[in-house]
Amino acid sequence: MKNDRWLLPEGIEEILPPRAEQLDATLRRLLDLFKSWGYELVMPPFIEYLESLLTGTGNDLDLQTFKLTDQLTGRLMGLRADMTPQVARIDAHCLKRDVPTRLCYMGTVLKTLPPTHGGNRSPMQVGAELYGHAGIESDVEVLRLMVRTLQCAGIEHVYLDLGHVGIFRGLAQQANLDSECEARLFDALQRKAKPEIASLLAERALPESLHRMLDALADLHGDETVLDRAASVLAGADATVLAPLDNLRQIAAAISNLDGVSLHFDLAELRGYHYHTGAVFAAFVPGQGQAIAQGGRYDDIGKVFGHARPATGFSTDLKNVLSLVAAKAPEVHGIFAPCDGDAALARQIDTLREAGERVIQALPGQQGGAAEMGCDRELVLHGGSWQTVTVNK
Repeated sequence: MKNDRWLLPEGIEEILPPRAEQLDATLRRLLDLFKSWGYELVMPPFIEYLESLLTGTGNDLDLQTFKLTDQLTGRLMGLRADMTPQVARIDAHCLKRDVPTRLCYMGTVLKTLPPTHGGNRSPMQVGAELYGHAGIESDVEVLRLMVRTLQCAGIEHVYLDLGHVGIFRGLAQQANLDSECEARLFDALQRKAKPEIASLLAERALPESLHRMLDALADLHGDETVLDRAASVLAGADATVLAPLDNLRQIAAAISNLDGVSLHFDLAELRGYHYHTGAVFAAFVPGQGQAIAQGGRYDDIGKVFGHARPATGFSTDLKNVLSLVAAKAPEVHGIFAPCDGDAALARQIDTLREAGERVIQALPGQQGGAAEMGCDRELVLHGGSWQTVTVNK
């Protein structure tokens, strides 16, 4: 019988040296970055009761969540597939603050299905959320932090795709679309299936102006000139449409000077439509069809937890991001110490480690010396004291 006990489930991966060290170093930099922006770290549990995980933003996560029964209570539990609902619960139920609150998080999530064929089902999710402020300033801050996060991880140039769910939602309300028609039109817009869009609109016998505005959404994508075209096309809409368009224009103006960023707009891109309430955004890099980071505004997420708050945030899979960054050859750095029971040697090793040095002590009978153990120096006894010397290459 073939011995394949070493196999991991499809889409589940382990991280080995030196990639694990690269991931850890990046996480440390990002923690410092978030702290410098005033974001406090939270560590939600890996497992929760299912109804908590699938609340608010979690409604779309049902199929992505592994479920099991709690042997203590008999209640259904879930392994988190997204940390955003957990952080919203912490803000609303645990912290219960009235002031703006900035929270960040990083940890593994688990998904039942990969996002793409052959993709990873255990992402390292890193993100930040800003609660308690409804203005564009908080959206702008989160967008800037998302870009800075990607740059800190090694992504040099980012293409930002911006949209606003309020534009389509406002048009759907103005046209009195029922939930079924709205869902079908939403799906067609995501695929930019223009013949299907035209057919759906024709079925509704809408006023010519509303028909024209809804039909035009699929074509309203491109550079910043899209906003001017949208203002012209949507001029006949009511405030539920024009206010989101103005909101998007203000956000775009505030981030137009970001270094290493190209802006793109798509008024038919409605990612997270069922839980987002305002501006939505995603970051792309050349050669990658999937977004490498995404986010948006999702007000009132905390309502079900007893404390409704405006909210905006972003998240990214750090494993995926680092796979796009050219890996640097690991540095040979460390001190190799001999296998010796000398008390003075032990004290010297402790001193070096406390100073931040990487010290590897030889084991009895081991193969390999300093170079093989990844060390560029070694401890030698010289003149009655242990001294650090450079290893000859």
